[in-house]
Amino acid sequence: MRSISLILKQFSRSVLLIAGLAMMGSAAHAQGDAAKGKGIFTTSCASCHKLDKNGIGPALGPIVTSDTNDKWLTSWIHNSQALVAAGDPKAVAIYKQYNETPMPPFPQYSDADVADVLAYIRTGYAELQKPDNAQPPVVEEKGPSTMMVLGLALVVVLAFVIILVLNRVVGSLEKLVSKKDGTYTEQDELAAEVVKAERKAKVMALVMNKKFVFFVALVGFIVSFIWMWIALWRTNVHQGYQPVQPIKYSHELHAGVMKIDCQYCHSGAYKSKNASIPSLNVCMNCHNAVKTESPEIHKIYDALGYDPEKRTYDASKARPIQWVRIHNLPDLVYFNHSQHVKVGKIICQDCHGPVQTMKEVYQYSPLTMKWCIQCHRRTEVNTKGNAYYDKMFAVHEMIKKGEKVTAAAMGGLECGKCHY
Repeated sequence: MRSISLILKQFSRSVLLIAGLAMMGSAAHAQGDAAKGKGIFTTSCASCHKLDKNGIGPALGPIVTSDTNDKWLTSWIHNSQALVAAGDPKAVAIYKQYNETPMPPFPQYSDADVADVLAYIRTGYAELQKPDNAQPPVVEEKGPSTMMVLGLALVVVLAFVIILVLNRVVGSLEKLVSKKDGTYTEQDELAAEVVKAERKAKVMALVMNKKFVFFVALVGFIVSFIWMWIALWRTNVHQGYQPVQPIKYSHELHAGVMKIDCQYCHSGAYKSKNASIPSLNVCMNCHNAVKTESPEIHKIYDALGYDPEKRTYDASKARPIQWVRIHNLPDLVYFNHSQHVKVGKIICQDCHGPVQTMKEVYQYSPLTMKWCIQCHRRTEVNTKGNAYYDKMFAVHEMIKKGEKVTAAAMGGLECGKCHY
């Protein structure tokens, strides 16, 4: 009996040990609601962290699924800097790895909220690790090739020629059948020749009619002159020009849906002659963390020599993006963006059209001299509170008083008067 009691004691100790370990495991990885955690992750974490890729911060999937317990992760999320200040070796290592960039604290989330987020990270990362979730290769859409278009055109021409030949063959066969049946006589053939001769005589009469010839020539001259006038007027006018750019940038998304101000990217419009093409560093203000998986964004990374995993730049791999210019004025034209935008208070859409609705930008306005003059004729100038016109009024008063007026007083020292 005593041996049996010893066995029972050992068994009970083993059961208690296993239960204790299970409780410790459940404490280290508390169960949470992944659905609720996804909402919190999207709101507060997704701007810096991905599940399987490094962003501004490290990929969270490998960290959460490692041996790191949830208690430590909860402390880190609530206040990472407190752990760093306390000298926690893991916290200090992460802090130094990311250039001592502090992670913002999130004390507003309870332990249960953090458990929900961790549950979402584990389930989401596990789904991404499955082979079925491998992303299919991105296939670039291409239009019909030139050879295909030429081939179709050749087929249409050949079909037209075949139809003409078949019509003539059918006509000849009908004549042969009529002769065999006795329904087509020599008198019928003579009558057909007479009809042809009459038609030819009418045509020759029209050709010999001077009034008719003059009328035809006059109409031809008027039509040719109109066609030539339109062709000359449209020379070097590229309204509707829409080239394919090296990166598919949607103004409809950025300026329309997201309401990004035009001058955030085209910062030169209010202060210089040119509106300027934004540098790729402006793009990286957002896209170092937003849509990092997009193939179009990776074109920006390649042009900058940027490694999104290591978050480092390699200048030796950098290369400029060959944007295709859309709006191109002749060299004889001087146009200053700042004069129109800052002084004239002209909005971008007045010249460039509704860019906030354009998936691909095209030349909306003709940009001809007539178009500019019409705009200048109908645009009312607001002289109140305008420093330029205040100066002009002051110059007029000087003229009235007989005082000396120099070119400098009338803006003659402005750089743009000579340098453009």
